[in-house]
Amino acid sequence: MTQNPPSTGSGHRLLVVMGVSGSGKSTVGAAIAQRLRVPFADADDFHPPENIAKMASGRPLDDHDRQPWLQTLGGWLAEREHTGAVLSCSALKRGYRDLLRGRAATVSFLHLDGTPAVVEARLAARAGHFMPPSLLRSQFATLEPLAADEHGTTIDITQDIDAIVERYLAVSVPVTAPMTTQIPQESA
Repeated sequence: MTQNPPSTGSGHRLLVVMGVSGSGKSTVGAAIAQRLRVPFADADDFHPPENIAKMASGRPLDDHDRQPWLQTLGGWLAEREHTGAVLSCSALKRGYRDLLRGRAATVSFLHLDGTPAVVEARLAARAGHFMPPSLLRSQFATLEPLAADEHGTTIDITQDIDAIVERYLAVSVPVTAPMTTQIPQESA
């Protein structure tokens, strides 16, 4: 799925690379940022210690835990709206993405999509991360894929990193104006 308006401005991109843990967000995000020559940040680095401790103990974060974290991430994006930036962040729910868009209206999303089996195999090979593989099921249960009215692209993760980056750069267009939602007028 690709849903981006034509570019009308400077071409600076605010991108959130999203998906479940183990989908490759950080690796792909860093590679795209390098290609675009913009700053990169990993949302995991913004978690407060209590969130990390909760996940490390095998308990998923709830919306209350995520709210201040998402506000911080939205602020980081907003500070880079005129220069461009890439952020890797799970952004599993539409509401989380809406919150990020509320702070940085021109952000678009790259959803790295994979099956539970593919992601489980990746997580099993990863060492030293605070997110235990046991929480993967809760992430897939929480995941709300990009909706047709969200600026973004979904790419399958079974390709290598270079292919994913090339595919994204080939199909994406920077979002240069905030999305607007038309609210129907009620009849009098």
